Amino acid sequence: MGRTVIKIDEELCNGCGECISPCVEGALALVNGKAKVVSEALCDGAGLCIGVCPVGALSLEQKADLIELPDEAELGQTDSELLHCHLCQRSEAGHYLLQARNNGHNYWVCTRCLPGLIHG
Repeated sequence: MGRTVIKIDEELCNGCGECISPCVEGALALVNGKAKVVSEALCDGAGLCIGVCPVGALSLEQKADLIELPDEAELGQTDSELLHCHLCQRSEAGHYLLQARNNGHNYWVCTRCLPGLIHG
């Protein structure tokens, strides 16, 4: 089973940036005058950005499932190198962290704190 992400045809993209703001996950950005998927992990595949592209440069693409990443001990990471929840400071060593966008800022939050960030 795979997942759906946005694909951008760089030849068609005119760099207008219309697709950036509908992407609430922060997966898209303008890089060197063209829209780019800066993080497939953040892309939810909802496709809200597709409908606003005036030149039809965006489409949906099926990707394979995410691969299993080695744990931090295998990578030799220390606690200071790990991501931490913006609200409770739990590290990614023992908790799932998700990137969330709130009031124009990106935050890493654990799944326990995410509902509070969403619902206030």
